[in-house]
Amino acid sequence: MLTAVFLVMATIGVAPGAAADDPLDALRRQASKARDDLERATRQMQGRQKALKQSQDKLRTTLKDLAVAEAELNRMREPLARLANTTYHAPGAAGVMAIFGGGESMDALRATADVTHIASAQESLVKRADDLQRRRQGLVSTAQELQSRNAVDQTRVQEQIDALKAKSESLTKQLTQMLDKMEASREKRLEMACDKDLVGNAKRFPNGLIPAKYLCPLPQKGHQLRADAALGFYKLNVAYKRQFGRDICVTDSYRSLADQHRVYVQRPGFAAVPGTSNHGKGQAVDLCGGVQNAGSVQFRWMENNAKKYGWLHPAWAYSNPFEPWHWEFGTEND
Repeated sequence: MLTAVFLVMATIGVAPGAAADDPLDALRRQASKARDDLERATRQMQGRQKALKQSQDKLRTTLKDLAVAEAELNRMREPLARLANTTYHAPGAAGVMAIFGGGESMDALRATADVTHIASAQESLVKRADDLQRRRQGLVSTAQELQSRNAVDQTRVQEQIDALKAKSESLTKQLTQMLDKMEASREKRLEMACDKDLVGNAKRFPNGLIPAKYLCPLPQKGHQLRADAALGFYKLNVAYKRQFGRDICVTDSYRSLADQHRVYVQRPGFAAVPGTSNHGKGQAVDLCGGVQNAGSVQFRWMENNAKKYGWLHPAWAYSNPFEPWHWEFGTEND
């Protein structure tokens, strides 16, 4: 649930180059602040969840100790009952007085010793029973307190989760409604959701192992690129569509390491060695719709216009191997 909240909020960033008087600027700042608030609140909630788990562990231990104490008390009931019965039939006072009465002195001493032993055993058992009873009462009190506190904490954690969800949904709805009122284009929506600051994070990961949250979606469904490449591609796509009346046709974009291995097996000697492809860096596309044919109107248009938006057809792709469909973002050394 929390992961879903972060994924929703992470897409609400400040659009690159946003003007100070942009009517969406205030809402973007609010969304950015809310994202920070959500992160702080989530950390607090995770701390509360950790404390709750520790409390529940303590409750389980307490209940286990309580069961042990009650079992020991149950075992002591029978010897306590026997002692009570013995005391009733041979009270200590009578045994003690026998030493001062008639009869053999040895019998009197033996009787006195028996009474003393019984009294001592009775006192020890009673004291142990009292200790166990006090411990049991303390454990019962602790268990009740923990159960009550855990129930309250569980309610608070759920309230925090619900509040985080509601805040995320509310901000997303506000931003969407504002965009609808402005009749924002698809490219504008994509641009606002693609934060150029993601580039630094994307570069930290090995080729082909960039997590999806550090990539930006293209207008072409199912395709992604690194943020800077995607932002350049949005503008390139708008210009291309203005010229040809349709989106650029894309067959491949970011390529995971697993996909690089698959392509390498399918095209040995032609595909890049897995882990070295610019597709794996999120800054290359393979195009179709006419661009794949060298000398076509679409290919020549790309040659004349792609560089305005940071895209180029690398020199190697003209001959070794010949791949008119392959285009990259940035310089050939980037």
